[in-house]
Amino acid sequence: MKNTISHRVADFLKDFPPFSFLHKMDLEKLSEQISIIYKDKDAVIFAENEKTHDSFYVVHKGAVALKKSTKNIVLDMCDEGDIFGLRPLLAQENYIMEAVAHEESILYAIPIAVFKPYALENRTVGNFLIESYASNTKNPYSDIHKDKLYGDDLTHNTMQPDTNSFDLTPIKYSKKIVTCSPSTTARDVAKIMNKKKVGAILIVDEMLPIGILTDKDLRNKIVTGEYSIMTTAETIMTKPVVTYPKKMTVTEAQMAMMKSNISHLCLTKDGTINTKAVGILSKHDVMVALGNNPAVLIKALKRAKKIKEIKPIRNRIMQLLQGYLDQNIPMTLISKIITELNEACTTRVIEMCIEKMSSPPPVKFAWLALGSQGRSEQMLHTDQDNAIVYENVSEVFRDETRIYFLKFAGLINKGLFEIGYDYCPAEMMASNPKWCMSLDEWKSQVHHWITNPGKNEVLLSFIFFDYSVTYGDTEIASQLSDSIFEDVKANPIFYVHLVSGALQSPSPTGFFRQFLVEQDGANKDNFDIKRRALMPLTDAARVLILSHSVKGISNTAERFEKLAELEPTNSELYLSCSYSFKALLKFRTKQGLLHHDSGQFIALESLSKMEKIKLKRTFKTIKELQELISVRFNVSNVV
Repeated sequence: MKNTISHRVADFLKDFPPFSFLHKMDLEKLSEQISIIYKDKDAVIFAENEKTHDSFYVVHKGAVALKKSTKNIVLDMCDEGDIFGLRPLLAQENYIMEAVAHEESILYAIPIAVFKPYALENRTVGNFLIESYASNTKNPYSDIHKDKLYGDDLTHNTMQPDTNSFDLTPIKYSKKIVTCSPSTTARDVAKIMNKKKVGAILIVDEMLPIGILTDKDLRNKIVTGEYSIMTTAETIMTKPVVTYPKKMTVTEAQMAMMKSNISHLCLTKDGTINTKAVGILSKHDVMVALGNNPAVLIKALKRAKKIKEIKPIRNRIMQLLQGYLDQNIPMTLISKIITELNEACTTRVIEMCIEKMSSPPPVKFAWLALGSQGRSEQMLHTDQDNAIVYENVSEVFRDETRIYFLKFAGLINKGLFEIGYDYCPAEMMASNPKWCMSLDEWKSQVHHWITNPGKNEVLLSFIFFDYSVTYGDTEIASQLSDSIFEDVKANPIFYVHLVSGALQSPSPTGFFRQFLVEQDGANKDNFDIKRRALMPLTDAARVLILSHSVKGISNTAERFEKLAELEPTNSELYLSCSYSFKALLKFRTKQGLLHHDSGQFIALESLSKMEKIKLKRTFKTIKELQELISVRFNVSNVV
């Protein structure tokens, strides 16, 4: 007879990670060992410094507050489906905080001894538990939380590339096959590969492929010392060879490599190992065919003769971005590559516009990217934020020079619009006279913002302090930066207004950990990840890095990493902020690509429980960071 209670427990847990990662039969078996606990409001589940229990807990109904009893500060709020009390599973120490029922609650107690084997066998389960445990210490991926369960570094599962768009183009492969016999030594294999400049060699017997050796095989098996350099190819080769017919499409080749998790395919006459090899196909060949290669895209940009030819290249950049996200490549690297490619697009537009002008620029100038693009954080198709600063000229040529650069900027802004960048609704673009000025005019403008810091001036300052030079003379921009830092240093009260402006960003969650959503307008009931999560981190990083007079770092994550070096006592917080920002930016980018928009507004009902959990984890640092800058700059004194 089926245990109805345990069946209900399993039915509830299957929708929440990490239990959603378990096999149905395992979850049902586990549920038979789970205890159901009822707690009145304010009842203590475990106390600070109490000896750990033999179970951890899941909230079935109600809510549980995790807090420091000595200060009565709520550190986290667990609601339906959340897990807590993981310390006995991962650390042999007493509880470092107390858990109190925030309201009448029903909990599931999961026995450690029963559950731990599942966590050890299923790495996805174990990874999730370690992240959940570590998230209460600000940084879910802090080094001190590794080795707690498996005894080795954690690796996150990579998602497979999106295969919804198929490329039926025949694949191009190398017909110059490099081979050796099974008795060839590893040393001689390396010599052959080096001489032929190839990354893989086929091992053949009577002209038929029996194995393959790659650069990776030599690194892992020979360079590590596992095998001698005199070991035969037959001993260390990968076998059998994965073979396919030479008539393959790009998508078929991509899928074949994904299926077998390999980087090279052997192409034979009939697609089997029973016929002679006719070609070798590498992952690089597939990437080039797909266009998902930065070098290929850069070359395509350089070859473009008309602005309209750049738009399809930008679309390929978005495909590259999607591929990087699917492969779980670090966000820092993704940002750098996509920023370089976006800047290359802008640069090519500027070069074409120079050719369209009746004469070359009359003086030196710099095209400045502002806002998210200036911070190397613009992943998606968003609106333009840019400016021009040009060399000072005499009064005689002032009007003539201004007219030239305004016309020039107008062509560039139009060109950027044509390749996918919308016009800025607030007209913060170089074609606006307010954003196209000489060096002295810009110095005067910024000086006015700093010495007269009203609400609008502070907002304008935010945008302008994050610029980067996309094209032109960097020395002019450097002089402007020097002027900005001198003005800020001479007007310390400006920091207070900057902090006040930074603290205007609304909170991401309410007290009960509920997402705070838009109350009206076109995005009613949606969560604004830009204003409520990314901007508080961006604004705080800007203020703090300016206070240290650090120039040349505009990226938010990099600013936090630099701050961790400058302020060792706050290192953990700053590194956590860097992690949180990158995680949020990645989340927004994925949402934007999924819904073909900027990713700013998120429909919460479309998120899974796990996605919500991961999103909420990144919010933990925001409050503490805002408290730090509020105290440091005495923002309470602002009238």
